[in-house]
Amino acid sequence: MLRIAVPNKGSLSGPAATMLQEAGYRQRKDSRELVLIDADNQVEFFFLRPRDIAVYVGSGKLDIGITGRDLLLDSGAEAEEIMALGFAASTLRYAARPGGVRDVSQFDGLTVATSFAGVVEHHLGENGVNASVVRLDGAVETAIQLGVADVIADVVETGTTLRNAGLEIIGDPVLASEAVVARRRGADTADPKVRQFLRRLKGVLVARRYVMMDYDIRAELVEKAVALTPGLESPTVSPLHDRGWVAVRSMVPTREAQRIMDDLDELGARAILTTTIHACRL
Repeated sequence: MLRIAVPNKGSLSGPAATMLQEAGYRQRKDSRELVLIDADNQVEFFFLRPRDIAVYVGSGKLDIGITGRDLLLDSGAEAEEIMALGFAASTLRYAARPGGVRDVSQFDGLTVATSFAGVVEHHLGENGVNASVVRLDGAVETAIQLGVADVIADVVETGTTLRNAGLEIIGDPVLASEAVVARRRGADTADPKVRQFLRRLKGVLVARRYVMMDYDIRAELVEKAVALTPGLESPTVSPLHDRGWVAVRSMVPTREAQRIMDDLDELGARAILTTTIHACRL
């Protein structure tokens, strides 16, 4: 069986489970389950702390895992990203009291507190900065107030938590993170079980980006209509019983669907429908 590590809690857990379900895999019904066997798909899921997943994968004990890019890089494990999953997006940013340091180049001799010491130490080294790094497990934003650090590096989504703590974001992002699939560095990339798993996840990602659009249009307007809905290869055009009309079916980007429907309506299309795509292979 393919052995896969999945986040057991936190912001990665729910979206990861949803994506796996959409890809056709069983997922646990009880959050206390640590192992789940999906015999139909020949997969065994292990529910682990997100921060530990890269270590298990890098050791070769598990074949692949879903974790955050920040956690993967911070682990220092012999694992690498093989696919981005498009959810749990965040950035790792520096923050300090207003009116203090403004850029990483000014960090020499200071202390930086973070939950991602490995990533921060690497970033400081890349910038030639000699600063001390203190690893904290959580509540990093209080480190400056308590005198533990001069600067913090923390995961930021909106920045509200930092502002509420009287801090401001400084400098460029240290790292842009999202959920990723990780695999042991140097592992066989041609493993058919892994390739099938990745194809399924890619199918989910494509299905989320597109909807299927159907509409009727007068035959003489087909060329103008399909210019609005070119599809991935080419749209399907079928004659209707009324010989002056045809039916068109095409995949269109979800974000553009409403605008395309407006344009088709102006062109004279009728019975314009959009349908959610649950799975896809390209």
